[in-house]
Amino acid sequence: MDLLNLIEARKSVRKYEDKKIPKEDLDKILRAGWLAPSWMNSQPWKFIAVQNNETKAMLSELAGFQPHVKNADAVIVCVADNNAWNREVFGEVLKKRGMTDDGIDKIFKIETFYPPLLGQKTTLLRSVEQLTYAISYMMLEAKELNIDSCIIGAIANEITLKNTDDKKQIIEKVNNTLNLKDGEVIATMITLGYSENKEEKTNKQRKNIEDIVFYEKC
Repeated sequence: MDLLNLIEARKSVRKYEDKKIPKEDLDKILRAGWLAPSWMNSQPWKFIAVQNNETKAMLSELAGFQPHVKNADAVIVCVADNNAWNREVFGEVLKKRGMTDDGIDKIFKIETFYPPLLGQKTTLLRSVEQLTYAISYMMLEAKELNIDSCIIGAIANEITLKNTDDKKQIIEKVNNTLNLKDGEVIATMITLGYSENKEEKTNKQRKNIEDIVFYEKC
């Protein structure tokens, strides 16, 4: 399908058939995320494909008991990996780009280029910023394979303010189940499956394009 048509056809689907996604298709979706661009090839992300019913139930609870998280055939947990910015890890990535030790040292001294200099929140913001590219790639690849998806918001995580004790418990339980390390934060999830209603047409309600798209005056 033409890419623009694919973008127009994609929609958020929350009710799925009881049908398994072939592993080769799930692998293609994850590969699309792996191939996504990131600043300086930092790749501050991890993707965890979940199909176990018990784990999906935990993820549903993490997302305020949203039912489609539990009922989807697969859920891709999208993790912002702040550890990708560690000097050793990021330095190795820069070396593979052909940078010299002197050039890498300069990168680590410039706030614009090295988020940890600006603090934990800014580092997380940059990680989430990069993660959004990979999420888009995976959702579009899913649509190309006739697999429907929905991006999940309202997720409890370590940076959510005013967490209740119950939320802290489910965060810890999910993190332990998925073997997440300190610095790895679940930013969102993508549910995947085959729509129950294949006849339902896509109805994209958007602002008028002239209200958001502009050309610079020459």
